[in-house]
Amino acid sequence: MTSPADPPNGAGASGPGLKLLAVTACPTGIAHTYMAAEKLAQAAESLGHAMKVETQGSIGAENVLSDNDVRDADGIIIAADKDVDRSRFVGKRVLVVGVAEGIHHPERLIEQVRSAPVYDGDGSAAGRSGTGGGGATGSAAGGSKGRSLTYKALMNGVSYMIPFVVVGGLLIAVSLALGGDTTPKGIVIPDDSFWKSVNDIGVIGFQLMIPILSGYIAYAIADRPALVPGMVGGWIAAHGELYDSEAGAGFIGAIVTGFLAGYLVRWIKMVKVPKFVQPIMPIIVIPIVATSALGLFFIYVLGEPIAWVFEHLTDWLGGLTGTSAALLGTILGLMIAFDMGGPVNKTAFLFGAGLVSKNPEVMGMCAAAIPVPPLGQGLATLIRRRMFDDQERETGLAALFMGFFGITEGAIPFAAARPARVIPANMLGGAVAGAVAGLASVEDNVPHGGPIVAMLGAVDGVPMFFVAVVIGTAATALTTIALMSLGGGAAQGGGDASGPGAAVGGGGVPGPVREPALVGVATASAAGAASAPAPAAASASASASAPAPAALSEGASADRADQVLSGYLTEQTVRERLAADGKEAAIREMAELLATSGKVADVAELVRAALAREEQGTTGLGEEIAIPHAKTDAVTEPVVGFARSPEGIEWGALDDTKAKLVFMIAVPEAAAGDEHLRILALLSRKLMSAEFRERLLEAADEAAILRVLGEIE
Repeated sequence: MTSPADPPNGAGASGPGLKLLAVTACPTGIAHTYMAAEKLAQAAESLGHAMKVETQGSIGAENVLSDNDVRDADGIIIAADKDVDRSRFVGKRVLVVGVAEGIHHPERLIEQVRSAPVYDGDGSAAGRSGTGGGGATGSAAGGSKGRSLTYKALMNGVSYMIPFVVVGGLLIAVSLALGGDTTPKGIVIPDDSFWKSVNDIGVIGFQLMIPILSGYIAYAIADRPALVPGMVGGWIAAHGELYDSEAGAGFIGAIVTGFLAGYLVRWIKMVKVPKFVQPIMPIIVIPIVATSALGLFFIYVLGEPIAWVFEHLTDWLGGLTGTSAALLGTILGLMIAFDMGGPVNKTAFLFGAGLVSKNPEVMGMCAAAIPVPPLGQGLATLIRRRMFDDQERETGLAALFMGFFGITEGAIPFAAARPARVIPANMLGGAVAGAVAGLASVEDNVPHGGPIVAMLGAVDGVPMFFVAVVIGTAATALTTIALMSLGGGAAQGGGDASGPGAAVGGGGVPGPVREPALVGVATASAAGAASAPAPAAASASASASAPAPAALSEGASADRADQVLSGYLTEQTVRERLAADGKEAAIREMAELLATSGKVADVAELVRAALAREEQGTTGLGEEIAIPHAKTDAVTEPVVGFARSPEGIEWGALDDTKAKLVFMIAVPEAAAGDEHLRILALLSRKLMSAEFRERLLEAADEAAILRVLGEIE
């Protein structure tokens, strides 16, 4: 690892020889991260500057910037679409942009960083150029900056909240299963038992998840000074007793307080204060002022409407008792699934619980709807795994478990990430479950819900209870999948294209953002999270780069076909010219090409998987490159194909170029980690060389193409 004091060859020959640093990061931590690093390093070298690039990829930070690096640096470029800690750059010129800017305009960024504002530690100086995520404001162009910031903040809060939901929910579920007794008051754990302690720990986790969501939304918007007001605001939102409400505002209230805290702190930072006050602004003045203002605003302004909603909803439900059971069940199901622990949910639950002794059918409707959101979201992650990133799939399994035990909050991470898709799907399933239970006169004799109450004998009409739950769960899962497909799917850690300002394809997914992509290829914010390792970052020179796994054996000849990309690409999987003139036809042709290797067991399934991946976000990288890919058991071993299209194929790339160089990667599910990401990173780095791309296009025949591709290492 080198420092900026070790310039690349020729540094200073055609420029002032600046010592520059850069950090690149995208939500997936794969292709865009390394492409931006390579482009910035190449641009710096061509301009005569020394540059060291830290990549924050899927396995964390590589080629990490040291204190000495930062001390000697003339400027720092952060090309990232996720949070990057800037506290180490205090006193340095810092330019914050989206990762796509690092790929497409590296020379311009190097010029801009020379006049970038000096970062003062509170986030107020780091200007933003172009689009992409980031916390500080600046000279961003267009409206995409705001969307990216909103998406990033929401996903940041969700990602920190998920462990609290999972740990708290599972501990509560286990304690109820192993230590709970069915009583008229619900499933009760004896106070002096071991399982009561386990339950209490789980409850603490659940109590913390709302402040964590709020706090880290605020943190992503305005950095550390916003963390305290965000968390305190989230705690107030979750505790209705602070504003005379029997139910807190739930996760929706936490999202509101998170954004309010974040933007309030950003506004306070803009206030000019005397120099002697500046050092205490981020640690004393801003947190105290913002926390007090936000807390009082929520208690005295927002709290009253929440309490009013709770009170009047209860009265309204009371007026519906004795009318159509199907109608009442539908309404209760809609309310139960709407905010999963918020005032609307609590109103329905407490209404049903209050009638357990007089009219247990009302609680039966609630009990059937309660598990539907987590069960439905968990089922969706099983049915269409590729629509969800690794973290969401793991959360989906936990949600299934929580749903069984009647913990509706298990669906909150999904709803917070993509509310415009998940909440309607949850409500539809809850309404169906409640209506079926009402029509079937299902009775629940304890104030609790989920299959666990039926297993413990508290439900009368068990068969129809399970029918209601199953139908509602299926409705939620299928509706979620349909809405995600219509809107471009999940992205970036589960982002939501229709969520608050998210430009994430539905994750994210990114959704979040963020569908889950194995390469961040469509836009700076298109794809899902990937957790498997990727190679080290590019830097300004070979010695400054962290070593990547070699594609060629030591001393092997570059023209040996069996050594190209570790043998995954061979002469059988290279085609000089694609006949297809459209993306779908090209993918089919590439799948047939891969089949010649003998490693494809089902061509049709491979095509389906690759096209499904395209629905989540284009794999057109720009620069006339496309890398369609799929992880599917339709292939028995990893295999890579390459073909050219001299006329180019419209692939929906960010730079609007047609794809002339098409690589296709297919790996079995079990091999979708190390090898897949390694191949993607190797390709993305090498393909950033215009000279390499030109030689690929001009290679006379397939043998010549193989010789050029053999240089990838």
